[in-house]
Amino acid sequence: MITIRIQGDRGLILSDSLNKDCWVDAREVTREDLICLEKDFGISQELLNDIMDIDEQARIEKEDEYTAIIMRLPMYDASFEVSYFTVPVGIILFRDKIVTICQRSSEVLDELAHNKVRDLSIANKSAFVLNLMGRAALGYLRALKDLNKKTAIIERELQKSVKNNEVISLLSIQKSLVYFTTSIKTNELLLEKLQKSPLIRFREEEQELLEDVLTDNKQAIEMANIYSSILTGTMDAFASVISNNLNMVMKRLTVVSIALFIPSMISGFFGMNVGLPFQNNPYAFAGIFGVSAVASIIMAVLLGRDRQRKFISKALPYTSNLMVHH
Repeated sequence: MITIRIQGDRGLILSDSLNKDCWVDAREVTREDLICLEKDFGISQELLNDIMDIDEQARIEKEDEYTAIIMRLPMYDASFEVSYFTVPVGIILFRDKIVTICQRSSEVLDELAHNKVRDLSIANKSAFVLNLMGRAALGYLRALKDLNKKTAIIERELQKSVKNNEVISLLSIQKSLVYFTTSIKTNELLLEKLQKSPLIRFREEEQELLEDVLTDNKQAIEMANIYSSILTGTMDAFASVISNNLNMVMKRLTVVSIALFIPSMISGFFGMNVGLPFQNNPYAFAGIFGVSAVASIIMAVLLGRDRQRKFISKALPYTSNLMVHH
């Protein structure tokens, strides 16, 4: 879908035709939209294909009629397996208009289109680019905070019961953090190129805005790295907990197996086709059953005490060291 916006008295307003200093906003573009952009605006097919490539990295390039900038925007879609991801957006700067192309609808572009950016001017193309990149950085920060909240909720659920769904959700969040970290870094490299490139010249009053955008990008990168480290540590801790729980279950099963081995052994002796004591005694079955049960209980108690002694023997040196230090 392609919409045209022009500068009005109170911000941007929709227009039915192309005017000087207008913004052509192309989102959720179809094949027909791409043909229209190539035919009516002279945008090269190669550039359009790059913008439609989900893995395209941020960059800037100069053509005869326009300057093209590709950056990456944060996206959220609950229907996807990885709900937080990034997409490229193309910003094509002509002399008398700005064209933005994105394969999906974006909250960042909505903020610009709905006049949520103060003093946004289409005529000032360098400021428009900075405002768009600044809003993208803030979008990353908001998405990172949401991911951190979701991680905390999943951690509380994992403390109650470890299930595959929670682990898969953590893996999805980890993928989102990797996508965000990569995209934010490429956006930061693009900002540094813009700062030195002669293709776009920033005015003196725009230098402060440029510094603010760089600061927000660096903050987003730091947050993404911190959250990634925390998430990695959390997943390692839960993996250790799962392994420890499995070891405890295997120990219990071993104790039960050893305890049940004694009745099997006794019943095996009395099941032999040879003469055995008490074979003519009417109370032989009850006696053998009782002896087997008592032997199993004694064995289970002895194994339990042995485990406790091992635990105490391991804990005593540690506690003695603590007492010495104190």
